[in-house]
Amino acid sequence: MTFITAVVGLGSAMPLSHAQTYPSKPIRLIVPNVPGGGTDTVARLIADKVSPALGQQIIVDNRGGAGGRIAAELVARSPKDGYMLLLGSAATLITGPALDADRKYDPVKDFAPITLAGTTAYILVTHPSLPVRSVRDLIGLAKASPGRIAYATTGQGGPAHLGTELFQALAQVKMIHVPYKGGAPAMLSLLQGETFVMISNFITSLPQVRNKRVRALGVTSLKRTSLAPDIPTIDESGLRGFELQQFYSVVAPAGVPAEVVQRLNQEIVQGLAAPDVKQRLAREGIELRTSTPAELGKLYAEQFAKWLKVIQQAGIKRSG
Repeated sequence: MTFITAVVGLGSAMPLSHAQTYPSKPIRLIVPNVPGGGTDTVARLIADKVSPALGQQIIVDNRGGAGGRIAAELVARSPKDGYMLLLGSAATLITGPALDADRKYDPVKDFAPITLAGTTAYILVTHPSLPVRSVRDLIGLAKASPGRIAYATTGQGGPAHLGTELFQALAQVKMIHVPYKGGAPAMLSLLQGETFVMISNFITSLPQVRNKRVRALGVTSLKRTSLAPDIPTIDESGLRGFELQQFYSVVAPAGVPAEVVQRLNQEIVQGLAAPDVKQRLAREGIELRTSTPAELGKLYAEQFAKWLKVIQQAGIKRSG
Protein backbone atom coordinates (compact mmCIF):
# COMPACT_ATOMS: atom_id res chain seq x y z
CA MET A 1 0.00 0.00 0.00
CA THR A 2 2.81 2.35 0.87
CA PHE A 3 4.60 1.57 -2.41
CA ILE A 4 1.45 2.13 -4.47
CA THR A 5 0.74 5.40 -2.68
CA ALA A 6 4.28 6.55 -3.32
CA VAL A 7 4.05 5.75 -7.03
CA VAL A 8 0.70 7.50 -7.39
CA GLY A 9 2.07 10.48 -5.53
CA LEU A 10 5.12 10.61 -7.80
CA GLY A 11 2.92 10.49 -10.90
CA SER A 12 0.67 13.26 -9.69
CA ALA A 13 3.70 15.40 -8.90
CA MET A 14 4.92 15.17 -12.50
CA PRO A 15 1.89 15.75 -14.76
CA LEU A 16 2.32 16.08 -18.48
CA SER A 17 2.27 19.72 -19.52
CA HIS A 18 -0.32 20.94 -22.01
CA ALA A 19 2.47 21.42 -24.56
CA GLN A 20 3.53 17.78 -24.24
CA THR A 21 0.02 16.53 -25.02
CA TYR A 22 -0.88 19.27 -27.52
CA PRO A 23 -2.32 18.82 -30.03
CA SER A 24 -4.45 15.77 -29.27
CA LYS A 25 -7.10 16.58 -31.89
CA PRO A 26 -7.38 18.53 -35.17
CA ILE A 27 -6.86 22.32 -35.14
CA ARG A 28 -9.20 24.72 -36.95
CA LEU A 29 -7.56 27.64 -38.73
CA ILE A 30 -10.26 30.25 -39.34
CA VAL A 31 -9.86 32.37 -42.49
CA PRO A 32 -11.84 35.64 -42.62
CA ASN A 33 -12.38 35.36 -46.39
CA VAL A 34 -14.00 33.06 -48.91
CA PRO A 35 -11.72 30.49 -50.61
CA GLY A 36 -9.15 32.00 -53.00
CA GLY A 37 -6.84 34.98 -52.66
CA GLY A 38 -3.83 35.70 -50.51
CA THR A 39 -5.24 35.02 -47.04
CA ASP A 40 -6.66 31.66 -48.07
CA THR A 41 -3.41 30.72 -49.84
CA VAL A 42 -1.33 31.41 -46.71
CA ALA A 43 -3.72 29.39 -44.55
CA ARG A 44 -3.66 26.36 -46.84
CA LEU A 45 0.12 26.46 -47.08
CA ILE A 46 0.34 26.43 -43.28
CA ALA A 47 -2.12 23.53 -43.08
CA ASP A 48 -0.14 21.59 -45.70
CA LYS A 49 3.31 22.20 -44.23
CA VAL A 50 2.61 22.17 -40.49
CA SER A 51 0.04 19.37 -39.99
CA PRO A 52 2.63 16.54 -40.35
CA ALA A 53 4.94 18.11 -37.75
CA LEU A 54 2.10 18.52 -35.25
CA GLY A 55 0.76 15.02 -35.84
CA GLN A 56 -2.76 16.42 -36.23
CA GLN A 57 -4.64 17.90 -39.16
CA ILE A 58 -5.01 21.67 -39.45
CA ILE A 59 -8.45 22.25 -40.97
CA VAL A 60 -8.89 25.48 -42.95
CA ASP A 61 -12.32 26.93 -42.16
CA ASN A 62 -13.38 29.87 -44.34
CA ARG A 63 -15.70 32.29 -42.52
CA GLY A 64 -16.00 35.30 -44.79
CA GLY A 65 -18.30 38.25 -44.26
CA ALA A 66 -18.68 41.50 -42.33
CA GLY A 67 -15.17 42.66 -43.23
CA GLY A 68 -13.58 39.84 -41.23
CA ARG A 69 -15.57 40.49 -38.07
CA ILE A 70 -17.36 37.12 -38.11
CA ALA A 71 -14.10 35.18 -38.14
CA ALA A 72 -12.27 37.38 -35.66
CA GLU A 73 -15.12 37.44 -33.13
CA LEU A 74 -15.49 33.65 -33.40
CA VAL A 75 -11.83 33.08 -32.55
CA ALA A 76 -11.71 35.77 -29.85
CA ARG A 77 -14.61 34.04 -28.02
CA SER A 78 -13.32 30.47 -28.52
CA PRO A 79 -11.79 28.28 -25.77
CA LYS A 80 -8.23 29.26 -24.87
CA ASP A 81 -6.78 25.84 -25.68
CA GLY A 82 -5.04 26.34 -29.02
CA TYR A 83 -7.53 24.36 -31.11
CA MET A 84 -8.98 27.38 -32.90
CA LEU A 85 -6.65 29.88 -34.58
CA LEU A 86 -7.15 32.90 -36.85
CA LEU A 87 -5.28 33.67 -40.05
CA GLY A 88 -5.14 37.39 -39.41
CA SER A 89 -4.67 40.24 -41.85
CA ALA A 90 -4.69 44.02 -41.73
CA ALA A 91 -8.43 44.01 -42.41
CA THR A 92 -9.19 41.95 -39.30
CA LEU A 93 -6.47 43.09 -36.89
CA ILE A 94 -5.37 46.60 -37.94
CA THR A 95 -7.35 48.80 -40.31
CA GLY A 96 -10.72 47.08 -39.91
CA PRO A 97 -10.91 47.61 -36.14
CA ALA A 98 -9.56 51.15 -36.58
CA LEU A 99 -12.39 51.93 -39.01
CA ASP A 100 -15.16 50.20 -37.06
CA ALA A 101 -15.46 51.41 -33.47
CA ASP A 102 -18.39 49.03 -32.88
CA ARG A 103 -16.36 45.86 -33.38
CA LYS A 104 -16.84 43.41 -30.52
CA TYR A 105 -13.16 42.57 -30.13
CA ASP A 106 -9.95 44.38 -29.33
CA PRO A 107 -7.31 43.56 -31.97
CA VAL A 108 -4.45 43.94 -29.48
CA LYS A 109 -5.90 42.63 -26.19
CA ASP A 110 -8.13 39.77 -27.39
CA PHE A 111 -5.54 37.76 -29.34
CA ALA A 112 -2.28 36.00 -28.56
CA PRO A 113 0.21 36.58 -31.41
CA ILE A 114 1.92 33.44 -32.75
CA THR A 115 3.84 34.39 -35.88
CA LEU A 116 3.87 36.56 -38.95
CA ALA A 117 3.56 34.47 -42.12
CA GLY A 118 3.95 36.93 -44.99
CA THR A 119 3.66 40.49 -46.20
CA THR A 120 2.36 42.18 -49.32
CA ALA A 121 3.51 45.57 -50.54
CA TYR A 122 1.72 47.73 -53.10
CA ILE A 123 2.93 49.87 -56.00
CA LEU A 124 2.31 53.58 -56.52
CA VAL A 125 1.57 53.90 -60.25
CA THR A 126 0.61 56.80 -62.52
CA HIS A 127 -0.84 57.26 -65.98
CA PRO A 128 1.97 57.87 -68.53
CA SER A 129 0.46 61.22 -69.51
CA LEU A 130 1.09 62.64 -66.04
CA PRO A 131 4.40 64.52 -66.27
CA VAL A 132 6.08 62.78 -63.34
CA ARG A 133 8.80 60.14 -63.17
CA SER A 134 9.46 60.00 -59.45
CA VAL A 135 7.79 60.41 -56.09
CA ARG A 136 9.38 63.84 -55.75
CA ASP A 137 7.93 64.84 -59.14
CA LEU A 138 4.44 63.75 -58.06
CA ILE A 139 4.67 65.67 -54.79
CA GLY A 140 5.86 68.76 -56.65
CA LEU A 141 3.04 68.54 -59.20
CA ALA A 142 0.42 67.94 -56.50
CA LYS A 143 1.63 70.98 -54.57
CA ALA A 144 1.47 73.08 -57.72
CA SER A 145 -2.03 71.79 -58.56
CA PRO A 146 -3.86 71.26 -55.25
CA GLY A 147 -7.11 69.30 -55.55
CA ARG A 148 -6.72 68.69 -59.28
CA ILE A 149 -5.06 65.25 -59.57
CA ALA A 150 -7.56 62.38 -59.35
CA TYR A 151 -6.48 59.13 -57.72
CA ALA A 152 -8.30 55.81 -57.99
CA THR A 153 -8.90 53.36 -55.13
CA THR A 154 -10.63 50.03 -54.60
CA GLY A 155 -13.14 51.66 -52.26
CA GLN A 156 -13.63 53.86 -49.23
CA GLY A 157 -11.45 52.71 -46.34
CA GLY A 158 -9.53 50.12 -48.35
CA PRO A 159 -5.72 49.81 -48.43
CA ALA A 160 -5.33 52.04 -51.50
CA HIS A 161 -7.46 54.78 -49.93
CA LEU A 162 -5.70 54.65 -46.55
CA GLY A 163 -2.29 54.53 -48.20
CA THR A 164 -3.01 57.56 -50.36
CA GLU A 165 -4.33 59.47 -47.36
CA LEU A 166 -1.05 58.72 -45.56
CA PHE A 167 0.87 59.84 -48.67
CA GLN A 168 -1.03 63.15 -48.76
CA ALA A 169 -0.54 63.73 -45.03
CA LEU A 170 3.21 63.11 -45.14
CA ALA A 171 3.72 65.07 -48.38
CA GLN A 172 1.29 67.84 -47.37
CA VAL A 173 -0.61 67.67 -50.64
CA LYS A 174 -4.27 67.22 -51.62
CA MET A 175 -5.59 65.06 -54.46
CA ILE A 176 -9.13 64.02 -55.47
CA HIS A 177 -10.37 60.61 -54.32
CA VAL A 178 -12.29 58.54 -56.88
CA PRO A 179 -13.38 55.21 -55.29
CA TYR A 180 -14.27 52.16 -57.38
CA LYS A 181 -15.75 48.80 -56.45
CA GLY A 182 -12.64 46.68 -56.77
CA GLY A 183 -9.17 46.64 -58.26
CA ALA A 184 -10.14 45.87 -61.86
CA PRO A 185 -12.40 48.93 -62.46
CA ALA A 186 -9.95 51.16 -60.57
CA MET A 187 -7.06 50.05 -62.78
CA LEU A 188 -9.22 50.43 -65.88
CA SER A 189 -9.91 54.04 -64.95
CA LEU A 190 -6.17 54.64 -64.66
CA LEU A 191 -5.43 52.94 -67.99
CA GLN A 192 -8.10 55.03 -69.71
CA GLY A 193 -6.82 58.27 -68.22
CA GLU A 194 -9.95 58.95 -66.17
CA THR A 195 -7.73 58.99 -63.06
CA PHE A 196 -3.99 59.56 -62.88
CA VAL A 197 -2.62 58.02 -59.67
CA MET A 198 -3.25 54.73 -57.88
CA ILE A 199 -1.78 52.56 -55.15
CA SER A 200 -2.39 49.04 -56.41
CA ASN A 201 -1.47 45.47 -55.54
CA PHE A 202 1.24 43.65 -57.47
CA ILE A 203 -1.05 41.19 -59.22
CA THR A 204 -3.10 43.99 -60.77
CA SER A 205 -0.39 46.56 -61.47
CA LEU A 206 2.92 44.82 -62.17
CA PRO A 207 1.88 43.39 -65.58
CA GLN A 208 0.75 46.88 -66.61
CA VAL A 209 4.07 48.33 -65.41
CA ARG A 210 6.05 45.77 -67.40
CA ASN A 211 3.93 46.49 -70.48
CA LYS A 212 4.58 50.24 -69.97
CA ARG A 213 0.88 51.02 -69.77
CA VAL A 214 1.37 52.64 -66.35
CA ARG A 215 4.47 54.09 -64.69
CA ALA A 216 5.72 52.76 -61.34
CA LEU A 217 7.01 55.45 -58.96
CA GLY A 218 7.67 53.29 -55.91
CA VAL A 219 6.70 50.32 -53.77
CA THR A 220 5.05 50.88 -50.43
CA SER A 221 7.30 48.72 -48.22
CA LEU A 222 10.28 50.20 -46.38
CA LYS A 223 12.64 47.80 -48.16
CA ARG A 224 12.65 46.92 -51.85
CA THR A 225 10.63 43.82 -52.58
CA SER A 226 12.08 40.68 -54.17
CA LEU A 227 9.00 40.60 -56.41
CA ALA A 228 10.20 43.77 -58.21
CA PRO A 229 13.68 44.70 -56.94
CA ASP A 230 14.16 47.29 -59.70
CA ILE A 231 11.38 49.51 -58.33
CA PRO A 232 12.54 51.83 -55.50
CA THR A 233 10.58 52.31 -52.31
CA ILE A 234 8.51 55.44 -51.78
CA ASP A 235 10.53 55.97 -48.60
CA GLU A 236 13.85 56.08 -50.48
CA SER A 237 12.35 58.12 -53.30
CA GLY A 238 11.58 61.22 -51.30
CA LEU A 239 8.81 60.53 -48.79
CA ARG A 240 10.56 59.33 -45.64
CA GLY A 241 8.59 57.08 -43.32
CA PHE A 242 5.93 56.09 -45.84
CA GLU A 243 4.89 52.45 -45.49
CA LEU A 244 1.78 50.51 -46.44
CA GLN A 245 1.75 46.72 -46.25
CA GLN A 246 -0.62 43.83 -45.85
CA PHE A 247 0.37 41.51 -43.01
CA TYR A 248 -0.63 37.85 -42.84
CA SER A 249 -0.28 36.24 -39.43
CA VAL A 250 -1.48 33.48 -37.14
CA VAL A 251 -3.04 34.40 -33.79
CA ALA A 252 -4.92 32.55 -31.06
CA PRO A 253 -7.39 33.75 -28.43
CA ALA A 254 -5.69 35.68 -25.63
CA GLY A 255 -4.96 33.39 -22.71
CA VAL A 256 -3.77 30.35 -24.66
CA PRO A 257 -0.91 28.73 -22.69
CA ALA A 258 2.50 30.19 -23.55
CA GLU A 259 3.96 26.76 -24.25
CA VAL A 260 1.27 26.15 -26.89
CA VAL A 261 2.04 29.50 -28.52
CA GLN A 262 5.74 28.62 -28.62
CA ARG A 263 5.05 25.16 -30.08
CA LEU A 264 2.88 26.62 -32.81
CA ASN A 265 5.41 29.36 -33.55
CA GLN A 266 8.22 26.83 -33.90
CA GLU A 267 6.31 24.46 -36.18
CA ILE A 268 4.79 27.17 -38.40
CA VAL A 269 8.12 28.98 -38.87
CA GLN A 270 9.84 25.70 -39.74
CA GLY A 271 7.02 24.60 -42.03
CA LEU A 272 7.05 27.85 -44.00
CA ALA A 273 10.80 27.47 -44.54
CA ALA A 274 10.10 24.66 -47.03
CA PRO A 275 11.75 25.39 -50.43
CA ASP A 276 8.52 25.68 -52.46
CA VAL A 277 6.72 28.07 -50.12
CA LYS A 278 8.32 31.30 -51.39
CA GLN A 279 7.39 30.51 -54.97
CA ARG A 280 3.79 29.62 -54.11
CA LEU A 281 3.39 32.82 -52.09
CA ALA A 282 4.98 34.93 -54.83
CA ARG A 283 2.21 33.91 -57.23
CA GLU A 284 -0.16 35.80 -54.93
CA GLY A 285 2.19 38.78 -54.60
CA ILE A 286 3.19 37.75 -51.06
CA GLU A 287 6.68 37.69 -49.57
CA LEU A 288 7.48 35.15 -46.87
CA ARG A 289 8.17 36.72 -43.48
CA THR A 290 7.98 35.08 -40.06
CA SER A 291 8.48 36.41 -36.54
CA THR A 292 8.49 35.66 -32.85
CA PRO A 293 5.22 36.12 -30.93
CA ALA A 294 6.64 39.23 -29.25
CA GLU A 295 7.69 40.77 -32.57
CA LEU A 296 4.23 40.19 -34.02
CA GLY A 297 2.52 41.69 -30.99
CA LYS A 298 4.68 44.81 -31.20
CA LEU A 299 4.06 45.11 -34.95
CA TYR A 300 0.28 44.95 -34.63
CA ALA A 301 0.17 47.42 -31.74
CA GLU A 302 2.27 49.92 -33.71
CA GLN A 303 0.34 49.45 -36.94
CA PHE A 304 -3.05 49.79 -35.23
CA ALA A 305 -2.01 53.06 -33.59
CA LYS A 306 -0.56 54.37 -36.86
CA TRP A 307 -3.63 53.70 -39.01
CA LEU A 308 -6.10 54.77 -36.35
CA LYS A 309 -4.39 58.18 -36.39
CA VAL A 310 -4.54 58.37 -40.22
CA ILE A 311 -8.22 57.41 -40.23
CA GLN A 312 -9.18 59.89 -37.53
CA GLN A 313 -7.21 62.78 -39.02
CA ALA A 314 -8.67 62.19 -42.49
CA GLY A 315 -12.19 61.56 -41.17
CA ILE A 316 -12.46 58.28 -43.09
CA LYS A 317 -15.58 56.18 -42.74
CA ARG A 318 -16.00 52.72 -44.24
CA SER A 319 -18.41 52.72 -47.19
CA GLY A 320 -21.56 50.67 -46.90
